[in-house]
Amino acid sequence: QVQLVESGGGLVQAGGSLRLSCAASGRTFSGYAVGWFRQAPGTEREFVASISSSGARTSTADSVKGRFTISRDNAKNTVYLQMSRLKVEETALYFCAAGREIASKPREYDYWGQGTQVTVSS
Repeated sequence: QVQLVESGGGLVQAGGSLRLSCAASGRTFSGYAVGWFRQAPGTEREFVASISSSGARTSTADSVKGRFTISRDNAKNTVYLQMSRLKVEETALYFCAAGREIASKPREYDYWGQGTQVTVSS
């Protein structure tokens, strides 16, 4: 089992920045790829970014490329999502998830956190 806890969400103005954290406990976190997803009310869960277990490979959705950066610190069992130039339409509940391989589909991930709310105001 891997337990994931997201933090760092909050209210930010459009154009602003936030850094989300995903802290893990349980089984060896460094053996898992981690993805970030987001979900607004009434929509499907959307892929944002993912990172391999070692951190050597990353994948980022086209909609956030150049603005969001995913990274990890395995010594701290934490994955980060640095978000900049945020847009109002990016208001959502942001989740992190752990799985075997870097992937963009929610079904590829085995463990999920409860999410952290990001609200971007105009």
